[in-house]
Amino acid sequence: MLSLKLPQLLRVHQVPRVFWEDGIMSGYRRPTSSALDCVLSSFQMTNETVNIWTHFLPTWFPELESPGFSKVLRTAAFAYPFLFDNLPLFYRLGLCWGRGHSCGQEALSTSHGYHLLCALLTGFLFASHLPERLAPGRFDYIGHSHQLFHICAVLGTHFQLEAVLADMGSRRTWLATQEPPLGLQGTVATLGLAVAGNLVIIAAFTASLLRAPGTCPLLQGGPPEGGAQAKQQ
Repeated sequence: MLSLKLPQLLRVHQVPRVFWEDGIMSGYRRPTSSALDCVLSSFQMTNETVNIWTHFLPTWFPELESPGFSKVLRTAAFAYPFLFDNLPLFYRLGLCWGRGHSCGQEALSTSHGYHLLCALLTGFLFASHLPERLAPGRFDYIGHSHQLFHICAVLGTHFQLEAVLADMGSRRTWLATQEPPLGLQGTVATLGLAVAGNLVIIAAFTASLLRAPGTCPLLQGGPPEGGAQAKQQ
């Protein structure tokens, strides 16, 4: 009968320093985990389990190649949608600037305010590492900043879409008189560019996944000093 053993979890001093998170003392996965261990750990209570299920795609593999670049990518993953989805709002403000009410200005949806608040909270939580910095070890599994910023990001996306839909509904008539509607060719071209961009990103990260984790210079050698003592504890 096939039996699966859950991967062993490590404390902070048992993993290379590059994987340390401020205030998170336990629940770390082994950096050289096999593909099976990664899948099994998704159903095990680690300090990343909630992140995996709220974000759906773990960011462990990119961190093996370049942890600093990985953090930039994760930040851009939230900053880019914020800027892109708000292009209609920025365009509207620029178009109406100094023209009074001649361009069909109406009261902005309150969802814009909620979206901005969630976006600011997301950035603050991601950069501050609160509350785990104030109480190291108490939020290793539930309640640390990574989980909270995921929740704020999801809420922010919801309010963002609500605001865009409200603006489109209230200004559809005015917009139709200002710009010609986007035809089938323009729609297909835009969709094609989006799909092509996503395929390039998928191909780039798939190529990095195919490389053996053991070749990563960050994983060469044993854990930093103190790892053996932490293991004995």
